Amino acid sequence: MFSEKHAKAGVTFPQGFKAAGVKAGIKKSGNLDVAVIYTEREAAVAGVFTQNAVAAASVSVSKEVVATGTAHAVAANAGCANACTGEQGEKDARATQEITAEALGCTAEDVIVASTGVIGVNLPMDKMEKGLRAAVAALSADGSENAGNAILTTDTYSKSCAAEVEIAGKKVRFGAIAKGSGMIQPNMATMLCFITTDAAIDSRLLQKALSETTEVSFNMISIDGDMSTNDMAVVLANGAAGNARIQAEGADYEAFKKTLDSICKGLAQRIAADGEGATKFLTVNVSGTKSFADAKTIAMSVAKSPLVKTAFFGEDPNWGRVICAVGYAGIPMDPKTTVVKFGGIPIYANGVGAACDEEALRAVMGEHDIAIDIDMGAGEASATVWTCDFSYAYVKINGEYHT
Repeated sequence: MFSEKHAKAGVTFPQGFKAAGVKAGIKKSGNLDVAVIYTEREAAVAGVFTQNAVAAASVSVSKEVVATGTAHAVAANAGCANACTGEQGEKDARATQEITAEALGCTAEDVIVASTGVIGVNLPMDKMEKGLRAAVAALSADGSENAGNAILTTDTYSKSCAAEVEIAGKKVRFGAIAKGSGMIQPNMATMLCFITTDAAIDSRLLQKALSETTEVSFNMISIDGDMSTNDMAVVLANGAAGNARIQAEGADYEAFKKTLDSICKGLAQRIAADGEGATKFLTVNVSGTKSFADAKTIAMSVAKSPLVKTAFFGEDPNWGRVICAVGYAGIPMDPKTTVVKFGGIPIYANGVGAACDEEALRAVMGEHDIAIDIDMGAGEASATVWTCDFSYAYVKINGEYHT
């Protein structure tokens, strides 16, 4: 079950984890910008990463760590993506591993590296080194909140959560911090997510659980249809809970995966709701398709449409924009069997606009959370995508991002 009481504890809620976030001067704002998460006890590790062919140095370095199956730490920074920085960027990412490992007393191959911020700028390694050493010195069981704030860019708040579940008669804890606000989609873009758990689980099964969960959580959100260079979601499982090690699929694995799934879906929704300049949180439910892939394609077509997103910002129930996005999604459809609802109110059916209570519809459009339900009438599959509106603030934030 989820624990609101311990939500701020985030990645330090599970036994054996410490964290810290410090100011290193990398962000122009002077806010917290370097974070370290650490478990002295060796942890199984799993990770999923951006699918952009132009990937940051931190991605290639961290993939190598995940391939070993074990890790002890995460070293992350905000304010500089260290992407498109060539050979020097690779050296700086590996230096980040080495500095962190030396300060912690582990090996460089045990350190996940993550960066977020402006692309094409080299990491200021003098500031980075001071920040990493300061973060290691500040590690504590109360450090998750600062660590979460240290990875933010344009987010309005840090996303964190905690959960506890019984597995094989033992209480197993989960904790997480995440950031993400722009360049979200396709496939987990401009987001960082670090999940910790004291469960004992085989790294192969941990990777399977994370990969499958990502497909229905982080890969189901869209802010603006742009994919970034630095994205990753990583899970560390140190086994401190003392449960019988999960080495095969079964009841214990399903309990573990169910909790991980809930955490990732919850964080994905919060990332979408905190989209740059967002004033609305939109849930696009597509049903009645022949496959999950078809439903996802249609839902993403609607979620990515600038015309749909601006209509919801203006609280304009313009269903024509939605059905148009459905029609050009590339999935065969019959307009006469498709039904569209806003907030549960049918507004399009039988190929034409549906008569509805206009006052009730205006009330729906004025809400912060709005569901767009689309029934294609062609099958039994479904998919849900989470997104937000486009506001004036989105243009301002991105027009001034580099400056």
